[in-house]
Amino acid sequence: MSLARIFSRAQVGINAPEVIVEVHLGNGLPAFHIVGLPEASVKESKDRVRSALENSQFGFPDQRITVNLAPADLPKDGGRFDLAIAVGILVASGQIVCPDIHKYEFYGELALNGEVRGVNAILPSVLAAKEQDRCCFLPLANDSLASLVNGVKRKAVSSIQEVWGDLLNQQPLPLNIEYPDCTQAPDFLLDLSDVKGQPGAKRVLEIAAAGGHNLLFLGPPGTGKSMLAQRMATIMPTMSDDEAISTAALYSIIGQSIDLTNWRQRPFRNPHHTCSAVALVGGSSNPKPGEISLAHNGVLFLDELPEFERKVLDSLREPMETGTVTISRAARQMEFPAQFQLITALNPSPTGSHTDKQATPDQVMRYLSRVSGPFIDRIDLQIELPRLTSVELQSTQPEESSAEVRARVETAYYLQLKRQGKVNARLNNKEMSVHCVLAPAELQFLARASEKLSLSPRSYHRVIKVARTISDLKCAENISLNELKEALNYRAFERLIAQLTKY
Repeated sequence: MSLARIFSRAQVGINAPEVIVEVHLGNGLPAFHIVGLPEASVKESKDRVRSALENSQFGFPDQRITVNLAPADLPKDGGRFDLAIAVGILVASGQIVCPDIHKYEFYGELALNGEVRGVNAILPSVLAAKEQDRCCFLPLANDSLASLVNGVKRKAVSSIQEVWGDLLNQQPLPLNIEYPDCTQAPDFLLDLSDVKGQPGAKRVLEIAAAGGHNLLFLGPPGTGKSMLAQRMATIMPTMSDDEAISTAALYSIIGQSIDLTNWRQRPFRNPHHTCSAVALVGGSSNPKPGEISLAHNGVLFLDELPEFERKVLDSLREPMETGTVTISRAARQMEFPAQFQLITALNPSPTGSHTDKQATPDQVMRYLSRVSGPFIDRIDLQIELPRLTSVELQSTQPEESSAEVRARVETAYYLQLKRQGKVNARLNNKEMSVHCVLAPAELQFLARASEKLSLSPRSYHRVIKVARTISDLKCAENISLNELKEALNYRAFERLIAQLTKY
């Protein structure tokens, strides 16, 4: 009788918990059993492993084989354990003798001819193996993506025979294959200079990009709301390696390929207004990340905001505050990161414009009330875009490019990171008392404005955060009265509601 213990990793949301694959060869009638809460795809690995070993010229033990995937209460799915099970059988049967087997982890699905196929969610597994200081044997198809993680030991394999040759030191595999750094400088197809006019909206876009603030564009059709939102990613700071890897890990969970030439560019997600709450937030019986998690460290753009179902929009309220989303189901609970920057756009009336006199104030209010007050309260910047004049449309005057704006944004962004380690929009009240101190004259002005505009405590604090970002763009140390006045000016939706309720 013989026993082998092989390390692998499961996939549970953004995490990759350790799974110990225990293989026992015992006496009795030949059989092959897998225990440890395996789902159908894991149970089917019996046939894949048997065929792969036999077709790779290995002997398949004519004994009672029991494979335990520990811990037993963790559900296992997918074909990612095939390679670990096959190696466990070879070790238990004495075909592989490796005293250092506990220093390795194995992931990969086996083809019937012994080839190793790629698996999803390789980045969370590699990151977890790095913490344990273990070397990963992973599919060659996943190796270029895994190479993005610095400091991890990995060996890329294309067949079970290569694993056997390496573990017996007969044909050692190269450690940490290096790939050419194909990351390109940002080369966006879109540019802010494409947008004619709208200097106020461009100013707000710059403030939002610098401080990580949520933004609402209000205006009739054709004023450039969608064009401006689509160009937000072109003026945002480039992601750090840690941010890029955490975003890439989410995409690897859903099996979406990652372009290594632009993996540091911030994601831009634009779901249609017919999407459900599960599609937006994430879910299903086996929870998957939704649009807000796929927009992690990037932009989530919701166009035609009142056309979304109210309960769908209200499901965003907690993630907007916490930066994470927790999905609870009967079987399991998962947490996904969701530090997205929200940009919304809407027409101020069902007819397109609230000044065209085609809709009564009551009809306009009913249309706008599809968006709840608490949701609007969480949006820092609200601006109304005027219609463009024919002179502005026909203007040949060159507009400011995204690169010029991004240079100012990055200066303010790195100033915030140096001062407080995060962008202004994510400051809590305790941190605001340190980094957003107001002089007595500014405090008195803000108190009067708050009473007059009936600002909620949340809106009050958001005005201060926006003012802090405006002062950072000026490289000013303190918040002045001018910054506060400009920040208070960006409450267009609330002013429109107040104007309509006068009638």
